[in-house]
Amino acid sequence: MSKSLKVSCDKENEVLENGLHCYEFPNMKISVDTCDASSNYFCLTNMLVSGKYSCGGLLSSSSGEFTSPFYPENYPNSADCIWEIQVESNSRVTLTFRDVVIQGVGCQYDYIEVYDGPLNTSPLLGRICHGSIFIYTSSSNLITVHFHSDNSYTSSGFHADYYSTPDNDNTTLVCMTEHMHVAISRDYLYSHGYSTDYISLNDLYCKPKVTSYLVIFDIPYNGCGTRREGNNNTITYTNLIKATSSGNTIKRLKDLHLHVNCKMLQDTWIQVMYLADDVIEVNETQYSRYDVNLTFYETSSFSQPIYDFPYYVDLNQNLYFEAYLHSSDLNLIMIVDTCVASPDPSDFTTVTYDIIRHGCVRDSSYATYSSPHTHMARFKFNAFKFIGRHPSVYLQCEMVVCRRDDYSSRCYQGCLSRTRRETSSSEEELSVVLGPLKLQKKK
Repeated sequence: MSKSLKVSCDKENEVLENGLHCYEFPNMKISVDTCDASSNYFCLTNMLVSGKYSCGGLLSSSSGEFTSPFYPENYPNSADCIWEIQVESNSRVTLTFRDVVIQGVGCQYDYIEVYDGPLNTSPLLGRICHGSIFIYTSSSNLITVHFHSDNSYTSSGFHADYYSTPDNDNTTLVCMTEHMHVAISRDYLYSHGYSTDYISLNDLYCKPKVTSYLVIFDIPYNGCGTRREGNNNTITYTNLIKATSSGNTIKRLKDLHLHVNCKMLQDTWIQVMYLADDVIEVNETQYSRYDVNLTFYETSSFSQPIYDFPYYVDLNQNLYFEAYLHSSDLNLIMIVDTCVASPDPSDFTTVTYDIIRHGCVRDSSYATYSSPHTHMARFKFNAFKFIGRHPSVYLQCEMVVCRRDDYSSRCYQGCLSRTRRETSSSEEELSVVLGPLKLQKKK
């Protein structure tokens, strides 16, 4: 067996020490550990690839596929890839792994984890590392896949595909920007002996809208008896819809209790609805994203927004930005945690420039401004030479939302030198992209 060696492979057929061959990963560094020196084929089993690559992200199409980095060739060491598959509301996700070849015994070192919802805070559906067919179905419209590799041996990885299927239409829940939207089928109510005349919220002044087919509640986050609390990495808004069998003196049916919860979890609205004390138990969970705008402004007065697309700027011109969180909950605060510039709106890892990262200012022209509302964050920086080298530039900013009265949260901690931090029980993260910026042509 040969010793561990590191080389720069620029040609596919370049011969290395002891007769080993380079595998084709142009312009990337490759190290080969404990390969069979007498072999004349590509040494793949223990090849480690270092260099920039991207993996994970949000998959929102109704169907699709994804793979481990470099599949069907060996994935890199020390990878942590997270895919969130979020399909249309009131749908379920069916996920199939058709080829899984991962190093390690008992899934201890390299593995795939599948969660029925967001990472770590949702039930673990399975942990896999080898096999041909694995099928998982979510209980909501969100399923999360986490792929991890350690710093030793690697293999070819995995290939997976997914598709969505409609859920039942008896009850639907959507967490909107300002309220929870609940629709209940009148046929469903009638089939269980409930009348639309006897369905209400705890706050009787908040009436539903009754159509020919549906009973609809639009429940505000800051009214109609909605409660708010923070725990288990969420900010939860809760209300209760009640239905009784009749208004008579006696009854033979149990009351219907429909618990409605909208949970703000990391960069996600989690929507949960379930029935209690009823003949039939119904559980529904849906997910959607924050509604946050990031807008250019003409001057530091922030009175004139810019809607030009693209936005043409001069080198070193002051660029003014306002981020706004749409929420009816007045007890939230939002800060700018990270802003990164890139010439590609889908790739913020290859060619990038940090403006601010984890609250630590990286660009000397960056400055913040006071805002009239805690749902706003205002800042500026100057157009830089990076724009002159590329035709367009996009800005990706990560915002953090916290409870305003939680002074131990990320929103009050300032610059953090750690590259990765934990999210507390009362703070959430969200990412927005703005652009393109283009440099003005010289006259």
